[in-house]
Amino acid sequence: MNINIDGYDINYKITTPKGRPRTAVILQGWGTDLTMYDSMAAAISDKYKVIQLDLPGFGASDEPSEAWSVDEYCDFFCKFMKELKVRKAALIGHSYGGRMIIKMAAREKLPFDISKIVLVDSAGIMPERSAAVDFKVKRYKVMKRFLTSDLIHSLFPEVIDYWLSKQGSEDYKKASPVMKAALVKAVNEDLKDIMPDVKQETLLVWGTEDMDTPLSDAHTMEELMPNAALVEFEGAGHYSFLEQPVLFRSILRSFLEADKKPARKKKGGEDQ
Repeated sequence: MNINIDGYDINYKITTPKGRPRTAVILQGWGTDLTMYDSMAAAISDKYKVIQLDLPGFGASDEPSEAWSVDEYCDFFCKFMKELKVRKAALIGHSYGGRMIIKMAAREKLPFDISKIVLVDSAGIMPERSAAVDFKVKRYKVMKRFLTSDLIHSLFPEVIDYWLSKQGSEDYKKASPVMKAALVKAVNEDLKDIMPDVKQETLLVWGTEDMDTPLSDAHTMEELMPNAALVEFEGAGHYSFLEQPVLFRSILRSFLEADKKPARKKKGGEDQ
């Protein structure tokens, strides 16, 4: 399905079971499309109305006209929720999607209520850089400034463009210029200071071998968020929900269903 918000064509889908289910929304990781989270949706779609979307610049959705900050992505998501008339939902976020959820949960006002949060191998903590890494970054900036100057670039354009294409993470290499700038904005923002403001009950799911958002990030989040609990998936990486789907399904369902009140008993033992 598609919906137009602020002139952007947004790809999304909704899976709805029978009855009057509660709502869960899945927010994707950087550079993915919504189909990557179909197994996550299937784990709870018998109980929950599950909404998946491609954020602007992701999957089949239009790219933003300029490089958005995380807050601008959050503002856009709030408009998406309002358009779909979602007033309350559990939010499940992987990687960049988790970063967005942290930002929104820490806000004083939202146009919808967050019932519960699930952060899967979430971004949000800026790693501390060693002296060696700092030197490497500074050297790269100096080299880039020199090589991209008009004179030097005109002499060796193909060689220099090839060198530039090999710099940075895989997500960065694959991104368009606009999305590269948006990614830079995201990774240079540390959310530790606002994590104590995330009051909702929060489940942290992490692969112990995650190299993109290391397990130490999860321990920091668990410490800073007042109602967070961590579950570690031994041997899994950054896509722990795909690597151990059976375990993920069980834990996700248990967490989301935990607050349901048991049926009261009538006299004689009948449920009411």
